[in-house]
Amino acid sequence: MKNLFRSLFISLFPLYALYLTIDGILHVSEHGFSLRYGGRLITSMTVVVLFAGLFIVKRARTRKNLPYWTLSITTGFLISLLGGGVIENNDLIGSSPGFILVLGWWIYLTWYSKFKKRNKDILKVGRALPEFELEDANQEKVHSSSFVGKATVLLFFRGNWCPLCMAQIKEIAAKYKEIEEKNAQVVLISPQPHSFSRSLAKKYGLNFQFLTDVKNQVAKQLHIFAENGIPAGFQILGYDSDTVLPTVVITDASGEIVFADLTDNYRLRPEPETFLKVLDQLN
Repeated sequence: MKNLFRSLFISLFPLYALYLTIDGILHVSEHGFSLRYGGRLITSMTVVVLFAGLFIVKRARTRKNLPYWTLSITTGFLISLLGGGVIENNDLIGSSPGFILVLGWWIYLTWYSKFKKRNKDILKVGRALPEFELEDANQEKVHSSSFVGKATVLLFFRGNWCPLCMAQIKEIAAKYKEIEEKNAQVVLISPQPHSFSRSLAKKYGLNFQFLTDVKNQVAKQLHIFAENGIPAGFQILGYDSDTVLPTVVITDASGEIVFADLTDNYRLRPEPETFLKVLDQLN
């Protein structure tokens, strides 16, 4: 049951913000504008736009502390707080939705977005890539030793459901020719069902290897396993509750690790230009 609260939080927090947005719009349309509901709408809509934007715009990364979003949320809350007369009338109940939103936002920034200290010993630069076994789209076994002979970019991603992962893959796909010119290959690894990886491979039609880490066995071996790592409710789409922590590893032609990004924040991912610079150093 580890991380179950995290899974529930990331599903319920945006839904709560969406509920307050709809409630605020209905209230304003029926009773007219007020500072309390106007400020609350600023706060709730900021949260809704952020999460909706991750899926619509599909950015691979954001700023760590999201300062402009935080400013908007805080400003909306203060407008609601002061305009609602909480200081003069001590109306704490009327302002409680705003309190919950702001609290949820800080929980999201300081707790949900960050991973605990990750074990980097196994995927340490200078070490050989451990031996492990994956499966291709046809459920045929693929051994990590097969990557030897070429520099390899291994991207461990959470699944097709993750908008930042999809944006990151899109970025790498856009640099495919440059990567290929450097005599390197790209291996995309996820614990999601084979059919989802097949659809992703079909979408891009590139000479990438889309491989499946069955039951997260490799993720556990490499200490990049995330128990209950997907948002609660996504299981109905066919995903398992467990997944992998976003991780990028680059090995040289001999299989030695020359780069490893074990991000401590799921919204922070390395730029493709970083991979290209590492690959340049190998040529």
